[in-house]
Amino acid sequence: MGDTLLLIPAFDEATSLPEVLRRAERAAPDVPVVVVDDGSRDDTARVARAHGARVLRHPYNLGYGAALQTGYKYALRRGFRFLVQMDADGQHDPAQVPRLLEPLRAGDCDLVIGSRFLERSGYRMSFPMRAGREFFRLLARLLGVDVTDPTSGFQAMNRDVLALYVGDFFPSDFPDVDVLLMARRGGARVREIPVRMSEGARRSRIHGGVRILYYPYKMLLSLWAASARPSASGGRAPEERYDEPRAD
Repeated sequence: MGDTLLLIPAFDEATSLPEVLRRAERAAPDVPVVVVDDGSRDDTARVARAHGARVLRHPYNLGYGAALQTGYKYALRRGFRFLVQMDADGQHDPAQVPRLLEPLRAGDCDLVIGSRFLERSGYRMSFPMRAGREFFRLLARLLGVDVTDPTSGFQAMNRDVLALYVGDFFPSDFPDVDVLLMARRGGARVREIPVRMSEGARRSRIHGGVRILYYPYKMLLSLWAASARPSASGGRAPEERYDEPRAD
């Protein structure tokens, strides 16, 4: 799988990263790993390098979406055909990376979402999170994106989606259902597959803090903006010009 990159955005994840990277090495030993250190205050970068990952560092915390987009730009510039993204907190199981790649390699779709809810798995959410997920899922369905897990960060994509995601529209904070809508309207074929996630894992710090209070307002505004953009006429998004992300 030398044509595939595994992307892990991280903010203050020095404690959880060693096990995540060990599991990734066991599951997909031929897939290079890039950790985007989003201005961590701990030893995230040092730990990632010690476990064999390439590290791209932000000088200060820019946000989860900005960390992802840095990885997308790196993958495009390095010529990778596919990219898998997963969180650094241990919630996502690297053993399922090959499963996410299967539909892409078969040419069946452009973007794969790992869903906790496509099949019964016993995964549990708090009531506020469950209510929020259902609300945005229904809203996304009305706008033409029917997915069961719109906030899943466990995804795989091909170069067509990467080329779309390096655009200026990509949010620096919460790239969730609004980005899925943009991908769909940009001509991407989206597919979900069932995955296992660890319900006991804490929410990644890269999503945390007071930002979570801002999320509903921001997502409604982003969905409105995304729905107002014209859809693609059937072609693929061109690769855009962008600055080269530099490794630490």
